[in-house]
Amino acid sequence: MTRQTQTILFHLLPVAFWLLAIGGSIVPLLLFYLGLINPAEWTDSNYWLAFAVAILSLLSVIIVHRIPRHTNSVEQCFQVALLLGIASYWLPSVVFLIIPIWLYLNYQNLFSFRAFLATLIGLAVIAVWIVVFNQLSIINYQLSITRDLWFWLPTGAFLVAYIASVKARQILQIR
Repeated sequence: MTRQTQTILFHLLPVAFWLLAIGGSIVPLLLFYLGLINPAEWTDSNYWLAFAVAILSLLSVIIVHRIPRHTNSVEQCFQVALLLGIASYWLPSVVFLIIPIWLYLNYQNLFSFRAFLATLIGLAVIAVWIVVFNQLSIINYQLSITRDLWFWLPTGAFLVAYIASVKARQILQIR
């Protein structure tokens, strides 16, 4: 591969991955407007919140990915737990993203018992606030793991696009 081709791919592959992710995330909206999804089961106004969940999940993965080697990851684990806890208001099953994050931190030798406890404390803080707001009738929260599984489409697409673009840039890095 020539240096010019490598440079072009270095810049264009991440753009292609992100365009595919955005296009794939909009597919349920197209299916809804074409009438292929039952309007009683799903509303498009709720689907726009899936992009908020995707952005919060992506931000948590970016925070974890940018932890320097041989450092303490407690603060970042707390931040990630807060972000995933906030995202779990709209998509409760997104909390399970913490398990691959723990595995990644363990793989990078950044995971410790303190990081584990920081993650649990971050999730507990959000859980307490959700209970308080629910009791004060500020929000109406109903826990359902299978609710709005369409929300996983933008989240998964954004996460795959980020991982693929990072790996493509690592492989095509100009030396």
